[in-house]
Amino acid sequence: MADSHDNLNSVKKAIAIFEEVGCRLIIHAGDFVAPFTARELSSLKCPLKAVFGNCDGEKIGLEEAIRSFGEIRPAPLIWAEDNLRFLLTHLHHEVELLAHSGRYDIIIFGHTHRPEIRRIGQTLVINPGETGGWLTGKSTIALLDPLRREADIISL
Repeated sequence: MADSHDNLNSVKKAIAIFEEVGCRLIIHAGDFVAPFTARELSSLKCPLKAVFGNCDGEKIGLEEAIRSFGEIRPAPLIWAEDNLRFLLTHLHHEVELLAHSGRYDIIIFGHTHRPEIRRIGQTLVINPGETGGWLTGKSTIALLDPLRREADIISL
């Protein structure tokens, strides 16, 4: 998910979907905006990995809200899981270059508010769109199947 922008109704819909499908990890590509939005995700029975977006002004509050169930850091956040190399960022400016580097299997980003799934070489590039739905009127998330290295955009 990305760009939730304090839309608690949409965040709660996303949580219901994550619980229904049994997600093992929630990834947020920035722009929660306020800590109360991040706290909503604490009800999930899985950890959260997140990066700050350009609208996340209350960084200390977000860190405190998330600390008990996950982590939030300045972008990029890089980690390995399920034999895959992940890169999580908010801004889209370097995604193309990073994907062409071949160093990452999955790159997830936000900021544009436009859902997108594509391959660049061997890298799967995912923008879940905007969970908040304020800009485009469409609230979306993405579900990633790491074993198949495939993702789907889900409308809320």
